[in-house]
Amino acid sequence: MELIANHQVEDIIQETNTIIQKSSSKFIEANTKEVSLEHLQNECIIPVFAKDNECTISHYEFIDATKEIAKNYFKVNSINPSIRISHQIKGRIPSAIGKPVKELLEHEKTTYYERMAFMIEIPNKQIVVNNQILNLSVGGVRAYNQENLFSKKSIEKFKVFIGFKNTVCTNLCVATDGLNSEIRVSSIQELQEAIHNLINNYNQDRHLGNMEKLSKYSFSEKQFAHFVGKMRMYHFLSKIEKQGKFPIQLTDSQIGSVVKDYFNDENFRRSDNQISLWNVYNLFTEANKSSYIDNNLERNVNAYEFIQSIGNSIENRIPNWYLHH
Repeated sequence: MELIANHQVEDIIQETNTIIQKSSSKFIEANTKEVSLEHLQNECIIPVFAKDNECTISHYEFIDATKEIAKNYFKVNSINPSIRISHQIKGRIPSAIGKPVKELLEHEKTTYYERMAFMIEIPNKQIVVNNQILNLSVGGVRAYNQENLFSKKSIEKFKVFIGFKNTVCTNLCVATDGLNSEIRVSSIQELQEAIHNLINNYNQDRHLGNMEKLSKYSFSEKQFAHFVGKMRMYHFLSKIEKQGKFPIQLTDSQIGSVVKDYFNDENFRRSDNQISLWNVYNLFTEANKSSYIDNNLERNVNAYEFIQSIGNSIENRIPNWYLHH
């Protein structure tokens, strides 16, 4: 692999107080749509545990709790979440039983969403990495399909992340210590404590340094083709053959998207028949936007860990199945 020396690191990572928005695209796509926090608060019912009718922690409460922690931790006055939902669960009030769908009035309909993801950008927390502006962001995922709502009230599961949003493309950059995908709590207070602990333990400098290093290494087109071929092969290996190889979570169709964007992506495509690991990483996180809400964050972190392992193998000349014949 080609090592590209960079003697002006200060030009690649630097703080900036200027908020720049270059893209309005979605931070997650799949089959999601955008809703407001007010919609979740005022127009959605709250699912309950069927056997005792105890309330779950609602999407609104989850987002609001995260907002409060972020405002206090980063000492900001106002922050607005970007919210995406999917898998709408529809219902109707008792008086509308038997009424034809086309005759239903708005007040006779009920709804909530099985899956929800949100992201909160922290104002004035921007860093330039590899000549692109990244904005510190906090967010989370709630998926009711991962709860047993047919039982009595039990511990509820949440996922929370802190990382960066690339303002060029809204790709999320989340490191391993920036995600807690197994938060299990029974109250808002416990949830807030878990969110605070994640933010407090996140090593921002290490995350930024690791991402900056990715620009120092690149693939030739031949090397990239070999790399992609090995990724496609991985999913078809036997369980024994997969041992010792990094377990990638992108699907075959998402790997296809990476290849397509290698040629066509406006921001991260090849240049002079070469592509840096930073650009490859962003092709991965772009492709991951097509993942459903309930596994998006895990795949995002997996992409980060995978590309880091590739960079470490190149830097330290460690044999890697994805790189070598």
